[in-house]
Amino acid sequence: MPDEFVALGHAGSEHYAGLETFPNPGVARVELESDELAAVCPVTGQPDLYTASIEYAPDALCLESKSLKLYLMRFRNEGHFCEALAVRIRDDLAEALRLEPGAVHVGLRQKARGGITITASV
Repeated sequence: MPDEFVALGHAGSEHYAGLETFPNPGVARVELESDELAAVCPVTGQPDLYTASIEYAPDALCLESKSLKLYLMRFRNEGHFCEALAVRIRDDLAEALRLEPGAVHVGLRQKARGGITITASV
């Protein structure tokens, strides 16, 4: 295992060291999906559960998936509106991958609460 990975190989989120990347081995497109994203409604304090879809065309770097999992877990106790959270995730991923924000697509589908499902894409 490469020495440059901090989170990979560690079981707990205490090893979170940010979004980690590795050199692109030659792939043209990467798609990631997780249904383990949670945040808190900033108004009611109720939990919001999401499915996150991420797509990007890597240039020099690819995203290490364990660091993404730990990154997404960070939001579970933070207050965020779905739309703002999609933008924040997109911007953080673009910065880590050294891509323009428009080169990273993030879609969040908030599971229904109160009979309303929200989908936000950037």
